[in-house]
This record gives sequence, C-alpha cells and structure tokens, in this order.
Amino acid sequence: MADDLLVIIPTRGRPQAVPEIVQAWDDTGATADLLFAVDTDDPELAAYKKHAATYKGDGRVRFTFGKRRRLVGTLNQQAVKAAKQYRFLAFMGDDHRPRPAAMAWDARIRECLSGGPGIVYGNDLLQGEKMATAVAMTSDIVATLDYMAPPTLVHLCVDLVWVDWGRGMQRITYLDDMVIEHLHPANGKADVDAGYEECNSSERVASDSAAYYDYRDNGGLEADLVKLRKLVEEAA
Repeated sequence: MADDLLVIIPTRGRPQAVPEIVQAWDDTGATADLLFAVDTDDPELAAYKKHAATYKGDGRVRFTFGKRRRLVGTLNQQAVKAAKQYRFLAFMGDDHRPRPAAMAWDARIRECLSGGPGIVYGNDLLQGEKMATAVAMTSDIVATLDYMAPPTLVHLCVDLVWVDWGRGMQRITYLDDMVIEHLHPANGKADVDAGYEECNSSERVASDSAAYYDYRDNGGLEADLVKLRKLVEEAA
C-alpha cells in the first residue's frame, strides 16, 4: 500500500475545529494523513471550504464534501474507500485532540498495529478504557466487514462496538498514556451546540442504544467476529 495511516474526521457545524486539529498534528509531530469529511448542506460550508483552500498545500490534510450521511454513514463511506489505499485507518471526532508525548501518538498506533489485524485506542480523559471514542484499526478489518461501524447505528455506541470487536478478536490494545483528549460537554470541556443537542437527544440515545443491543445480542456481533477471527487466523 502506498500510504500507511489515515485519520477520518466527520465534521459538521464546527469549522473552527479544523485549524485546532491541524495545530494538534503540528504540536505532536504527527505525520498521519488527515481527512475532514464535510456535508454539502452544512450551514458552515463556506468556512470549511475556506479552510480547504488554506490547507491545500499541506500534503497531510484533505477535505471531502458530500451528501449528509450522519457520522456512521460518512465514516463508513470514507473508510471503505480508504481501505484500498491505507494500511491503517483511524477515527476521531471533531472534538478530539491528540496531545504531545514522548513518542508521537500516530507512531504508537503504527507500532501497535504492525503485527497484524487489530484495534488500538488511547485515553480520551473522559471514558478511558471503557470506550474507544477515538480508535485506530488495520484496514483489513474494514475491508473484511465492508464497514468501519455497523450501519444500523447513526452516531452513538460505535465506541462500544470497537471494543467488542477488539476483545472478540483478542487483538485490542488500550494505551492509557496515549492521550487523545475528548473535548465534550460531559466533562465540561465544550459548550453544548446544535451538534451535541442532535446526537445526544433522547431520541438518538434510545435509537442507537436499541440498535447496539440488537447488534450485540441478536447475531450481528457474532457474525462479524466469525469473519474477524478468520482474518486473524489467516494472518498468523
């Protein structure tokens, strides 16, 4: 493969996050490619396009503009395409920020995933080991399942699925000292905006929670784990 690590960031309504994230790349010495996935109906579309022009000369940073598919739909669309080119794929929200450490976070990801199919995540200073709110995985997982997150989900509970996959494969690493901070209203690090209101509404919580439990308990997870365990066996 020509490239090794791509971080996909579906973003909406938060163009101010773009320079902050690029600065976090600079501050941490990250060399991973960065893809901002933007909706063409975003009210802040003009600001995102201005950022795209600003960073056009930065070989690490790319933008894609497309129909709104919500977080999981956008992530899956971009991940499936990128799995053909990249060895490793990662997801971060537009409210995640990698933090400096002795060894760059993206170098840690490459090191952890270089031994074969697997999943790695760090400390978001909110959920810690419980949830992979930002995650990286080998691209063969996406190619095998044809998605990076179950398409029955819209926004929530994907972080639980990634932990389920990794544990079910027995190929998961949690790095407590690799901080990818989650700047979220739940820990007082962000104000509630329209995006948080939408994705954390009672309707979204109920719908995605029901979809997650159905996937976990009614055969969806086990069917995916059969494929992923086979992937691990074949790579051994």
